[in-house]
Amino acid sequence: MITRRRVLALLLAGLAATAAGAQEAPPLQGKSTLVYIGTHTSDKARGIYLFRLQSAGTEVFQNVTLVPLGLATETANPTFFEIDAARRLLFAVNEVDQFEGKPGGAVSAFAIDDTGRLKLLNQRASMGTAPCHLAIASEGKHLVVANCGDGSVAVLPVAGDGQLGAATAELKGVKAACVATDPAGKFLFLCEPSTDKVHTFQIDAASGKLQPRTPISLKSGAAPRQIAFRPDAQFAYVLNQKNSTITTFAYDAATGALKDIESVSTVPEYFDGPNTAHDLRVHNTGKYLYASNMGHDSIVLFNIDKAKGTLSFVEEQGTGGRHPKEFGMQPSGGHMAISLPETNQVLASRIDETNGRLKPSGIFADVSSPASIRFLPPVGPATPAPVEP
Repeated sequence: MITRRRVLALLLAGLAATAAGAQEAPPLQGKSTLVYIGTHTSDKARGIYLFRLQSAGTEVFQNVTLVPLGLATETANPTFFEIDAARRLLFAVNEVDQFEGKPGGAVSAFAIDDTGRLKLLNQRASMGTAPCHLAIASEGKHLVVANCGDGSVAVLPVAGDGQLGAATAELKGVKAACVATDPAGKFLFLCEPSTDKVHTFQIDAASGKLQPRTPISLKSGAAPRQIAFRPDAQFAYVLNQKNSTITTFAYDAATGALKDIESVSTVPEYFDGPNTAHDLRVHNTGKYLYASNMGHDSIVLFNIDKAKGTLSFVEEQGTGGRHPKEFGMQPSGGHMAISLPETNQVLASRIDETNGRLKPSGIFADVSSPASIRFLPPVGPATPAPVEP
């Protein structure tokens, strides 16, 4: 178990290393991994910010930092977004009260240029209030957005150039906190905390129309918030925010059916304080699962049984700040970045490839009201240049 004392030691060690020899970032060499961080906008936060992931040092201690490159784009309340890395596109919700003079939010499509800056392609109405989550579906042909305010979901077509079209499908009366597709992109899943249900739909790849399947009911009061799949699509994991558990399901990729296997706690037995389980990620190897706890203030790691899909607790990792919310993971599985909005910081951490454990260096990036975090792996010969501060 990683103790709070060890976290403090790591933080102090990271600060010492920064003071000793990491005050200036070394020049870019070759390709770089970029990190995008969305925000709740204010006079101190103007949109989506861009960072370069930098990791150097010894095997024992990695000086992992997020080097600030400035504002990638100015846009209102981009609290959640996803990246289509193959086409260098970024899609973000705009959690605003009005769009084009009408009540409701918006969704923005951006192209990612060679410096990492975001160029607005277009915006569309989210077809509801308080858009909070989205998913790229049908191999990039559709974007599904969940509106947490009025309880609606919309499907927007994505053109070849990345621009968003008018909604081709809408659902009313489903207050989804999360929308996600299975690895094949054939089925869409909506987590609805207020009804303790996970709704399943088959999505038509051509039209974006949604065909409902039988929803799954979880334990009363569980409040399912997030769903994630193992890359081989044999198992799915649902994070329940109110009772702080993760439910494992066997998954039938042919029918979209989920079969309950077990539920495990995201907090240790000794903890008796209030907690909200917030975010969930499966490692790209399919060996590890991570979840964030707001209250226990930790990221917890589980091993995933290869044959059974079941979870076994490995460790709890303190984050050096209160209420860690969303976190992003490098597609290669080598690093993680964790948003700490109460302290206006983001913590970068290395992931040990041999056991999945987090190795935080204790070096924080300053970001006002950070929210969603996503990594863009290196592509092409270009290296990012500093952008507007």
